[in-house]
Amino acid sequence: MSESGFTVREPVTALPDPVEAEHVVYDPSLDQLREFSREMETTTEFGSPAYVSDQQSRNADKTRNAIDHEFDADDFEHLEDAIEFAEGNEMLCLDRQVGRHPDNTYVCRYYVPKAYGRIALSVAKLFEPVEDPDAEPDFVTVQVPDWDETAIRILPEEGFTAVLGSDYTGEAKKSFLRLFMLRAKEAGGLGLHAGSKRVCLESEDGDDLETVGQLFLGLSGTGKSTLTAHGLGLEDPEDATMLQDDVCALLADGSVAGSEGQGLYIKTIGLEREEQPELYDAATDESAVLENVDVAEDGTVDFDSDHHTTNGRAVIQRSELDSAGEEIDLPDLDQIFFITRNPVMPPVAKLDPDEAAAAFMLGESVQTSAGDPSKAGESIRVVGTNPFIMGSEGEEGNRFRDLIEDLDVDCFVLNTGSVGGRDVGVDDTVTLLEGISRDTVAWRDDETTGLTVPSEVPGMDVSAFDVATNLDEADAKVADLREERRAYLAQFADLDDDIESAVY
Repeated sequence: MSESGFTVREPVTALPDPVEAEHVVYDPSLDQLREFSREMETTTEFGSPAYVSDQQSRNADKTRNAIDHEFDADDFEHLEDAIEFAEGNEMLCLDRQVGRHPDNTYVCRYYVPKAYGRIALSVAKLFEPVEDPDAEPDFVTVQVPDWDETAIRILPEEGFTAVLGSDYTGEAKKSFLRLFMLRAKEAGGLGLHAGSKRVCLESEDGDDLETVGQLFLGLSGTGKSTLTAHGLGLEDPEDATMLQDDVCALLADGSVAGSEGQGLYIKTIGLEREEQPELYDAATDESAVLENVDVAEDGTVDFDSDHHTTNGRAVIQRSELDSAGEEIDLPDLDQIFFITRNPVMPPVAKLDPDEAAAAFMLGESVQTSAGDPSKAGESIRVVGTNPFIMGSEGEEGNRFRDLIEDLDVDCFVLNTGSVGGRDVGVDDTVTLLEGISRDTVAWRDDETTGLTVPSEVPGMDVSAFDVATNLDEADAKVADLREERRAYLAQFADLDDDIESAVY
């Protein structure tokens, strides 16, 4: 019983057994899920379903969890409302598995009204079927899109999430991944909003292959998916394999546990075959599910249109990506890249552990339509570029520093935007990534930024991206940025002083 006197039941066990409840359709097929939402569907020219949701981005300002917020009677009432709705209305119940790692695999049970089979369809195409059909759920989410108030409430300890008044698929997906990341932290690791990648390169003598494990941290829409999936132009026997696109967990032994084994939830605005051929082909395959993408009555798809929103999405299948590996876990981590688009930053800089933890805390990027469409394009700072952290953010930064120091992981900040007035193209970034992967980049201390930057990069005139050359009043702008960063980090009372003073 809470201090307010309001009693809440144990939510994970309070919902009816879906096998026995007559009003619950348990684990329907993909065809059934699509049929349940047929009235909401526009069929694309590729034969795939497309839907338009009322809510078209996450509702961060209407999300509360029992770790960071003191729940009152109103919060518990929202949880009870979701449970009572699921007990008394025709519902779908879908069991899916998040993760494959022996220490980070969870059974996720998802309830949604039958008419919203389209959301369950996307969930089913993102996460794999449960290996043990008799397993009890670790996490339970009830989503009630037609509720008259938008509210997302989370009981982390019980593993229960109520999503009221939103029909956005991203709320369902993140309800499970948010808890996946928390459980990793509770076990001594750290959940990360990051893509993971395995790069296999020939050794210097050419006798064998060496593997480099990489993570890419960045907000949605900043190039994380593009770089994680990029093949780096490697030729057999060398290759670059995407393991995860969105969320994973860095464990204390240096391995990285993946979360989504079935699909990816990608942004589609401006998607072109020339720039992102694999993602484009997967998004235009019959197996995809489009959300808030402009689709004409005759099925013609326009990825360039923002008719509904700039946060158009597609659930695509890993099986349609040549760059996606069969595995989702990374055995060993070697390198971490923080993606930014700050014109005061060089195209890449190498960071020591304290600087890397500062970069983690700063989480500098640009706002995208996935978070707040009204502020898309504005500068933003999000700790860990992860809007789903529960608990102390300062302690999160300390844990990150301790892990990468213990594991001897190299960290870099990667600017995928522009240096002053000079754009950093995808080809430029890929050249840098290949050189760093091969350890063929020479480094120097940059007087202007105080950072360790490349002096020589094979196949690239890196001097053309010098900050002092490309940025007007570079010294003053660097000084102003450093002062802003120091003021920002000062707000985190739990953050170690060494990290705060390492701001670059």
